[in-house]
Amino acid sequence: MQIQINANGFDLTPAIDEHVRGTVTSELAHRLERLTRIEAHLGDHNGEKGGRHDKRCMLEARPEGLDPVAVTSEGADLYDTIEDAAGKLRRALDTRFGKLEDQRH
Repeated sequence: MQIQINANGFDLTPAIDEHVRGTVTSELAHRLERLTRIEAHLGDHNGEKGGRHDKRCMLEARPEGLDPVAVTSEGADLYDTIEDAAGKLRRALDTRFGKLEDQRH
């Protein structure tokens, strides 16, 4: 599985890159074999000015043979926003795969 990270409005540091990869891999460990790619789109709307909800993380998972699943989280702290989005993506994928498993039975 491939993880692609894009940053908009700031430079992608090694620490942020590692946090995205580690958080996504940890949250989706039980589904990684069914995913071909995950794209992370990180944004900072206000740059150095800061702001209440100026950080954004959009995660898009590409399950093998299925339509993509995308989630978004916004907040004041990029690290927290990444963790929140990864949790949302785990729940969305669990729902998607759970429905497929129910249809098979």
